Amino acid sequence: MQENDMMGKHIDPHVHCRDWEWSYKATIKSVMETARSQGVVAVVDMPNTNPPITSSELAEKRLETARAEGVHDGYYIYMGVTKDQEQLRKAVDVVDSNPKVVGLKMFAGRSVGSLGVVDEESQREAYSALAESGYKGVLMLHCEKESMFKPEEWDPRRPYTWNVARPPAAEVESVRDQLRLASECGVKAHIHICHISVPESVNIVDGARRHMDISCGVTPHHLTLSTKDMQDEAGVVYKVNPPLRGPEQMEKMLGLLKDGKIDFIETDHAPHSREEKVYSPSKKPGDYMSGIPSLNGYYEFLARLKKLGFSENEIEKLTYLNIKRIFPKITQ
Repeated sequence: MQENDMMGKHIDPHVHCRDWEWSYKATIKSVMETARSQGVVAVVDMPNTNPPITSSELAEKRLETARAEGVHDGYYIYMGVTKDQEQLRKAVDVVDSNPKVVGLKMFAGRSVGSLGVVDEESQREAYSALAESGYKGVLMLHCEKESMFKPEEWDPRRPYTWNVARPPAAEVESVRDQLRLASECGVKAHIHICHISVPESVNIVDGARRHMDISCGVTPHHLTLSTKDMQDEAGVVYKVNPPLRGPEQMEKMLGLLKDGKIDFIETDHAPHSREEKVYSPSKKPGDYMSGIPSLNGYYEFLARLKKLGFSENEIEKLTYLNIKRIFPKITQ
């Protein structure tokens, strides 16, 4: 599809540009080139890099890497959250002072990389530190409750079992936990639930809107792929966190998007090398990386939404206007 076939411009507030120790997967420059080819004028890079972006020095290094690669406009980053309260306070200072740092990201369940604040005591301490700091910016949350994982269920020969190993209930209960803790601690930040994948999670977020500043986003792959696409070994390439869900849940998520219960589209663009994704009998179950390059098919996905009855105004809200509202630092 050509650029002029799709209305307007778009922002992707959830990408993984890799680079640094993971430059063999992708670089800031290569991800930005992909974004621009899809009509995406700005992206926000997640902090679970190698090393993770947890300090002002690493944030500036990341931004300097982008400039050195010729990327000056449309590139923004998040600061990573750890269970170290002093680190969190300093991260808040970076968000407050740096126009290219648009928010914080906390992994309430580990994904790719070393970042994770996964036990309730550490999460409560993090929320307390945010409340004490008076932080009113954006807090992005990866919600999966690790105590509910069933790693023994994961079988790469039957890739759909990733949905059993990291079940829907793990996301739902994590969303409940994070909203409860944030409320109990008096957090004033805008809470955003990333890559929401379960209808019940969306309903929890929607119910919380009455008393919290909150939003949620969904990925193209959680709206177009399901466990039906992971029935044999070839489907292991669709291993993502949170997992793809069943076809019935996928259809319900599309309905919730149409009903305005989900605030925006975020690709969770997560490139890996082919060797890290494809099935091989010589690999161990833990060798398969989670993440797919969803940004590559952004235009195709938007065209699919139009065929499903989404108007151009609805698409503009989901891919640009709602994102601009939540992230006022993005100037594109």
